Amino acid sequence: MENYEVNKKLSMCGLDCSRCADYDNSEIMYLSKKLSELLKGYKGLARLKSENVPIFKGYSEFEQILNHFAKGTCSGCRSQNVKCPLECHAKDCQVERNINFCFECSEFPCDKQFEGKLRERWIYRNERMKEIGVENYYIEQSQLPRY
Repeated sequence: MENYEVNKKLSMCGLDCSRCADYDNSEIMYLSKKLSELLKGYKGLARLKSENVPIFKGYSEFEQILNHFAKGTCSGCRSQNVKCPLECHAKDCQVERNINFCFECSEFPCDKQFEGKLRERWIYRNERMKEIGVENYYIEQSQLPRY
């Protein structure tokens, strides 16, 4: 995989935008669309099943979440259509400092980025990219669960 493709998929902080549940080109989006299509018309059966299997009373909420995932509402942190709920300063730094990832900055790890466990993971991700290279990091982390 070429560096351009990897940079497009990874955010500046090191998260993999392309595997996010809200990413507009993710496997989650495609699978959600497929599942939504396969379950078309299931609401009536879910209502009947709910009499004996109470969990089906929440089918409407499941359907709403599935339909949300099927829309793919975010284009990733390197785009203009960012919907990430994390308060991240890396996007501004990328523009100001002309860098692709936080670890490339002379001030890494700065005090502006994240707190607590999220900060620990951010530092680890960036140290790992620095250690093995961005492309190898992408391959390595793509084998792990996203969440």
